[in-house]
Amino acid sequence: MPYVNIRVAGTLSKEQKQKIAKGVTDVISEVANKPKEAILIFIDEESRENIAKAGVLLEDM
Repeated sequence: MPYVNIRVAGTLSKEQKQKIAKGVTDVISEVANKPKEAILIFIDEESRENIAKAGVLLEDM
């Protein structure tokens, strides 16, 4: 069973999550020849204050 973990800085709308889930599922199903029912996708929304790039918190960029 393929699973995908997607982490994003900030939040996504329900519509955005639905589109991401469908697109990722379609690609994995086609490329890996796996049934769509077997693909799990986890979307983790992370606060921008908990992520840093080049030593600077994303919320401060």
